[in-house]
Amino acid sequence: MMDATKLPVVEILSLIDDGKLSSEELVKAYRAALEGDRASAKPLNAYVEFFDDAGDLARAADARRKAGERLPLLGVPFAVKDNISIAGRALTCASDILEGYTSPYSATVIERLVAAGAIPVGRTNMDEFAMGSSCEYSRYGATRNPFDRDRTPGGSSGGSAVAVAAGMAAFSLGSETGGSVRLPASFCGLYGLKPSYGRLSRYGLVAFGSSLDQIGICARTAGDAALILSVAAGRDDHDETSADAPVPGARLEALPRGLAGLRVAVPGEFSGIGTDPEVASAFERVISLFEKAGAAVERISFPLLKSCIALYYIIAPAEASSNLARFDGIRYGARVDGGKGLFSLYSVTRDRGFGPEVKRRIVVGNFVLSSGYVDAYYKKALAVRTLLVRELTGLFGRFDLLLSPTSPTPAFRIGEKVDDPVAMYLSDLCTTFANLAGVPALSIPAGATKSGLPIGVQIAGKLFSEPLLLGTAAALRGEGL
Repeated sequence: MMDATKLPVVEILSLIDDGKLSSEELVKAYRAALEGDRASAKPLNAYVEFFDDAGDLARAADARRKAGERLPLLGVPFAVKDNISIAGRALTCASDILEGYTSPYSATVIERLVAAGAIPVGRTNMDEFAMGSSCEYSRYGATRNPFDRDRTPGGSSGGSAVAVAAGMAAFSLGSETGGSVRLPASFCGLYGLKPSYGRLSRYGLVAFGSSLDQIGICARTAGDAALILSVAAGRDDHDETSADAPVPGARLEALPRGLAGLRVAVPGEFSGIGTDPEVASAFERVISLFEKAGAAVERISFPLLKSCIALYYIIAPAEASSNLARFDGIRYGARVDGGKGLFSLYSVTRDRGFGPEVKRRIVVGNFVLSSGYVDAYYKKALAVRTLLVRELTGLFGRFDLLLSPTSPTPAFRIGEKVDDPVAMYLSDLCTTFANLAGVPALSIPAGATKSGLPIGVQIAGKLFSEPLLLGTAAALRGEGL
């Protein structure tokens, strides 16, 4: 058969419709790519499990299509981050503390994609409980970048991005708390969509920071992301934070397109110190594409953006310390009996079950919520976050888009930042504002460095402006990006 492992979803569907490709053949090709990689000297380590029955599910999809059934994603295989629930499948969040746990239900987004005919084929590696920017903090070991196996693919959804970039899935689901889909997408040359808060139900996503978390999409094209979003989006009674907002159209052709007349803001706070010269050069090229196509680009100052890393690393650990309190060795997951009563069971289980980065964030979260410090840190951070949302709302009253690099640098080397938490946290410099404000943001492939490492640029817009972001991405592609 043809090599279909790196084709976009839209092309896969066309080939299946024409009888030139079957879902079963595609799943076999993805599995072969995975098995070949696992035999290599430096495996990518994208999947923690490729489901044994994926081929059976693909055959069933082919039979349904042969019987005349037509669904938006019938027979399309996709990968799922190991913190999104699939009924009857293991769910570990790449942590020892959830060893042996099987999810009793599926996340709403999984149910909707499966109802549309898509096939979940496996669980992907991640930073433990989605806490990391490099996909190195995992019980399953680090995931490697397919463009340079000595480098990180970004995190925390590194496995999800690599599965798509390396030809092991048609698309994938990840999760976002501070940039965990967009950063891997940037490092792996993909489109990475963080939808508006509430656009996709969070039911079935293991909580990290509940006011920040959002399921996101890694895809090969803007059109693929648009189709997947149209299927998965919508109000969900299981998630009170889900929005009753119009669902974006499935066809990219129906979305707003063209760059002429767009008002684009370029904040100076995301450039300068720490920005790689090749990233800066690629970013300036994108600005030129906007200008040549008739967009009005204005370089602005937005001082509050400088506070976003500090805000994020107060609010996110605070919410994480509360959310992770449920992992105690009593209700589910691993249990380590310390032999000295209930408190010992709790403490020993959590000490052995959680990795160092998760422990660090729990400790920080407990500190900023503790008596005597909650006003100075957590409540102050919430107040500044409210100000950020207010000023960003005003900004999107004047501009259609906010444009920035997705990351100040290309993919960095494995081990380079793992012993320097602050340096690791600064990888999220350009992304956390979107999670804090709840607005949608999209990472777009924007070329590569001289050594072949992908570079991404990011556009963000007002709440529920995903159609504008995806249409703009398609228009940039048409302009030669």
